[in-house]
Amino acid sequence: MSSLFEPYALRSLTIPNRVWMPPMCQYSAAPEGAGAGAPNDWHFAHYAARAAGGTGLIIVEATAVSAEGRISPYDLGIWNDTQAQAFRRTTDFLKGQGTVPGIQLAHAGRKASTDRPWKGGAPVGPDAHGWRPVAPSPVPFDEGHPVPSELSAEELRSVVGQFADAARRALDAGFEVAEIHGAHGYLIGEFLSPHSNRRTDEYGGSYENRTRFALEVVDAVRAVWPDDKPLFFRISATDWLAESGWTADDTVRFAAELKEHGIDLLDVSTGGNAAGVRIPVGPGYQVPFAARVKAETELPVAAVGLITDVEQAEKILANGEADAVLLGRELLRDPSWARRAARELGADVHVPDQYHRSV
Repeated sequence: MSSLFEPYALRSLTIPNRVWMPPMCQYSAAPEGAGAGAPNDWHFAHYAARAAGGTGLIIVEATAVSAEGRISPYDLGIWNDTQAQAFRRTTDFLKGQGTVPGIQLAHAGRKASTDRPWKGGAPVGPDAHGWRPVAPSPVPFDEGHPVPSELSAEELRSVVGQFADAARRALDAGFEVAEIHGAHGYLIGEFLSPHSNRRTDEYGGSYENRTRFALEVVDAVRAVWPDDKPLFFRISATDWLAESGWTADDTVRFAAELKEHGIDLLDVSTGGNAAGVRIPVGPGYQVPFAARVKAETELPVAAVGLITDVEQAEKILANGEADAVLLGRELLRDPSWARRAARELGADVHVPDQYHRSV
């Protein structure tokens, strides 16, 4: 059997194949009003197409646990019940196609309050639905970005509670997998890295202090997320900084701790916490980081990063470098990538009855 199309079991959940969709922001929610942060027709059509195309697991884009946790005013959120119920249409459809619905719970930290990428992605102020970002330390992400407000210990406890509340709503919304976003220089990742965390209290300085907030979030979410459902954590395995950043060694150490705290799989990406760094981008350039975690810990991993070719994806799994592959931009280009891959590999994948004449 093709490795890509072997089912994968985590806790009591079985995902039908190893072709997964990572969170890919659409920046298409209403920025204010009763429908602010709620999924709409665009989101439904977008995710439904990938489910009909045979994708085994779809992790809905970074979904903010609070209004100020959005990357842009146009991001999805799950900080209220109206938003949670609006997801039901999508989760029900995905399940009907045999696809597992997942959601990424996120807080953008100092990288919040920016415009949509196709509008330039620059920081926006109150005149464009924006707000002042928050962060571990009053250190802006880049030139032209505002100095964020440093979170107090009391405010941090509130954010931890927001993650737990968002997880409860995600369960009510019908999601089967929750992923905590600790990557790409957003709030949790900002705490992990000494590049962005300059604190001198119990949340800064040593490795143990810098990982404290992340583990508090994990513990709070795991406490409300059912024991029979998997919990993922997305990490940037390196900041791509020669000095004073989060490293691959840190990631391996942290992965073992995440497993002890109830994380079932590490979604391994890189970068995003430091502006202007040079990243050696190429096909599968992040896979070695996932492979190292898999080789050196007992925590399952998913690999992401310019995985586009069927043979390439199959080889990553067959070689034991990862337990699943996450195709982001390639699934934007080809919603039916999984169905095409199954044909090439002689494997079986779910095909909607309406599309059987195309098999």
